[in-house]
Amino acid sequence: MSKTGQLTLVGAGPGDPDLISIKGVKAIASAEVLLYDALVNKQLLKYAVSTCEKIYVGKRAGTHSSTQDEINQLIVEYALQGKHVVRLKGGDPLIFARGKEEIDYAKAFGIHTDVVIGISSLNLPGYYGIPLTTRGVNESFWVVTATNKNGKLSTDARLAAQSSATVVYFMGLGKLPEIVSIYQSQEKHDTPVAIISQGSLPTARVVTGTVSSIVKQSQGIPAPALIVIGESVSEYLNVHEPLNAKKDEF
Repeated sequence: MSKTGQLTLVGAGPGDPDLISIKGVKAIASAEVLLYDALVNKQLLKYAVSTCEKIYVGKRAGTHSSTQDEINQLIVEYALQGKHVVRLKGGDPLIFARGKEEIDYAKAFGIHTDVVIGISSLNLPGYYGIPLTTRGVNESFWVVTATNKNGKLSTDARLAAQSSATVVYFMGLGKLPEIVSIYQSQEKHDTPVAIISQGSLPTARVVTGTVSSIVKQSQGIPAPALIVIGESVSEYLNVHEPLNAKKDEF
């Protein structure tokens, strides 16, 4: 351990506590301070030693939460005490997360940093049998954050809707009517859509429909949710026995 301690960013996966890497579990077990997010399954905390200081720093809309500046300061405060700080983040720490900001802040104080990658929510369509690519149907997939740093719909959403790609939208449930409007402007009313709510958890649901029907069909489903739009979603619609979750069709 260096004199200034160290920071390890660990991807906790999309929710199911079994979807974390062995390396991630080992990092938690070696933590002296564990800073964990709202979307981290609390069962993962059992891997920490009894002397580990566990600090909740989750950020959720509508509830009291730690700011990014506060999280950065906690990382540096404990690492400069010579402690191993593990920052446990949902999904993968460098995919639509602020892991890079935390790494850069720590490095500015001479703190050694490591990253343990995690299974991103990007992989959840496959968990439920929805292919992101289907031979002869699409040649690519896009991953778009529906909500940019200003709280607005990402400008990339319009570009993605113009392509034949399967598009996966993160943080898009509140922006669903806007997303649908973009696809309708491209005359893609019948394009298949799947919404994966609370993916990989026992409470998970997969709601399916089309661009024209999905807003009504998805009323009341809880966040977090992933939106998948594209012709490859039809492969899932053809499956009679859905994988891993309750399936709601329009």
